[in-house]
Amino acid sequence: MTRKTVRNFATLFVVLLQFGCATQNADRSSISVKELAKSSKSWDGKLLVPYSQGQPEITILSIRIPTGARLETHSHPVINAGVLMSGQLTVKTTDGKVLHLKAGDPIVEVVNTLHYGINEGTVPAEIVVFYAGIVGQPVTVSQP
Repeated sequence: MTRKTVRNFATLFVVLLQFGCATQNADRSSISVKELAKSSKSWDGKLLVPYSQGQPEITILSIRIPTGARLETHSHPVINAGVLMSGQLTVKTTDGKVLHLKAGDPIVEVVNTLHYGINEGTVPAEIVVFYAGIVGQPVTVSQP
């Protein structure tokens, strides 16, 4: 997959997300677009890895993390980004970097970096995450 193909796919995907929910009867003047994130770096400041070659496969997950729950330490071999829809979430890398998210915050996730999330808030946290992978490649790898 070429960078141009990825860029064209990403642009189409954003347009579909932004305007896909509008109905034919909706007042189009009330449509607004807000860019939540645009970056070539993950939240820890590292450059994102180049896209892998192969058949693209997009995975979208809605992840619910109960109050007080801690995700297992893991990494992602693919570029991914998400939006915390509700609650709070703290993301920590094993080398000590920390990111605090609140409802509505976007995240451009770390790639090939061990990390975990913990809900230190008082309500469940729900995050929707988009993974840009290839067919047959896992989006998350647990620490052995």
